[in-house]
Amino acid sequence: MITRRDLLKMLAAVGVGSTALSSYAVAESFGEWVTPYSLTPPGWTPGLRLRLAVLADLHVCEPWMSVDRVAAIVDQTNSLKPDAILLLGDYVVGRSLRRLSTSVVSAGSWATALGGLKAPLGVHAVLGNHDWWDDPSVQKRRAGPTRAGLALQAVGIPVYENQAVRLQKDGQAFWIAGLGDQWAFRSREGDDEIPPSKGFRYQGVDDLPRTLAQVTDDAPVILMAHEPDIFPEVPDRVSLTISGHTHGGQVRIFGFAPMVPSRYGLRYVYGHKVEQGRNLIVSGGLGCSTLPVRLGSPPEIVTIDLGGSGGEV
Repeated sequence: MITRRDLLKMLAAVGVGSTALSSYAVAESFGEWVTPYSLTPPGWTPGLRLRLAVLADLHVCEPWMSVDRVAAIVDQTNSLKPDAILLLGDYVVGRSLRRLSTSVVSAGSWATALGGLKAPLGVHAVLGNHDWWDDPSVQKRRAGPTRAGLALQAVGIPVYENQAVRLQKDGQAFWIAGLGDQWAFRSREGDDEIPPSKGFRYQGVDDLPRTLAQVTDDAPVILMAHEPDIFPEVPDRVSLTISGHTHGGQVRIFGFAPMVPSRYGLRYVYGHKVEQGRNLIVSGGLGCSTLPVRLGSPPEIVTIDLGGSGGEV
């Protein structure tokens, strides 16, 4: 359950957001938006050109994110011809939206659809907070494995929890590092949508130092982290951090989002952020949380072209 105050905030935003609602309806009619980024971050290997496709926050459930819609997203993503595909977590629906959905989709069903993703350098996944919160037994024992993680592994998609893998394109190396989720366990009973700024605290399974200790050379590092809140702690050694979780605010009116699940508020709500030369891209994601509404933040597939014409940022 979300708080009455938060629900009123969201409903108020919906009430004044008819223009944004129209934009979302158009996005739904013509498929997911593709949001492209092009940059050459500091520390990037000269001449290494890499295209990534990023999918975040599917929150699969009927009728809003059906298996058929996931399959269509898979086809659209494959058509973008990425070198690698990154899945940023929150594959399952949260408690609040589950109560409104017509049926919950099994992990095996949505994972099988995601198993159709194809890229020369593979598909790489991390888990999100809802993937950990989905199973009461996981919460009770304070440890995985999770249903979501097992389902992804069963279709051949590796799931990283504080792990790094070295890949090569055209003989030039780079690393993909996957951080464990920062909100894996609730420290007390509460709504699964209320951020820590409201007084709730979460225990994570993230270990950034251990993750980066696995990087054994000076090839550039791409960090996958479901929640963007880790970004202030990310060192210069990481060329690019990629996150989801915030849904771009999900309800955003003239750039303002009344509810952002981050202790930093709007600081990392969406898009390309540069702080002290370090780069972060936050995807707006694809699904919904709390309510089946997206205003001013349409569902998106993100593409990131690294080492292209975007110049160093």
